Amino acid sequence: MLTPLKELDGVLLVDKPTDHTSHDVVARLRGILRMRRIGHAGTLDPMATGLLVVLVGKATKLSQYLMSVDKGYTGTIKLGQVTNTQDAEGEALETRPVPELTEDQVRAALRAMVGDQYQKPPMFSAIKIKGVPLYKSARAGEEIEREERFIRVKRFDLTRWSPPDEIDFEVDCTKGTYVRTLAHDLGQKIGCGGHLKSLRRTFSGPLRIERGFTLEQIQKMSPAEQAAALIPAHEAVPLGTAIG
Repeated sequence: MLTPLKELDGVLLVDKPTDHTSHDVVARLRGILRMRRIGHAGTLDPMATGLLVVLVGKATKLSQYLMSVDKGYTGTIKLGQVTNTQDAEGEALETRPVPELTEDQVRAALRAMVGDQYQKPPMFSAIKIKGVPLYKSARAGEEIEREERFIRVKRFDLTRWSPPDEIDFEVDCTKGTYVRTLAHDLGQKIGCGGHLKSLRRTFSGPLRIERGFTLEQIQKMSPAEQAAALIPAHEAVPLGTAIG
């Protein structure tokens, strides 16, 4: 049984490493902080790095408020190859030649994806249909009909164009947006296909990665330093949020 040195309450911003699931991070923190009551407010794929909002103690009640906020990401899109997961971890389904693109054309392609739209969740996702996660059906070779979901892409900017096939970007979007699906759809619109090569979450609502800690940093902290690293609940939620 885990016995905390002190009961902790608050929001801990973790800089998630790659090759860790969000569940892996929570499990490690339970051991580091010696607490069981820990959760998170919005998953990151194992490949992704960056801001994972971790809720500790009584702050686990904030989940519904912190999961509904807008998110921001940086990343890289690789054109010319479609994968079954829509990211670099999947199996290649097809490879196509990438047309010669100017930087202005790439910027215009990204801008064309800004706005209100409906997005079909990828098969490799944790969404459950009839109680079965989609990724389990995908691994069994099944294609399940999925309902499109309303999303809003508020900003989709080019930060670096590396011809002939790599796009570095920044995107701000509403909750539930699959950035790897944005990458896939962008490739389809350009005509050569594409997938998400890397992804890093930079913010979630008012919470920024600059205030985050790595798991190694948290592990090296004293109990007092760990307590000081927690953000109080009233500071973590968006301004004007009524917590009931």
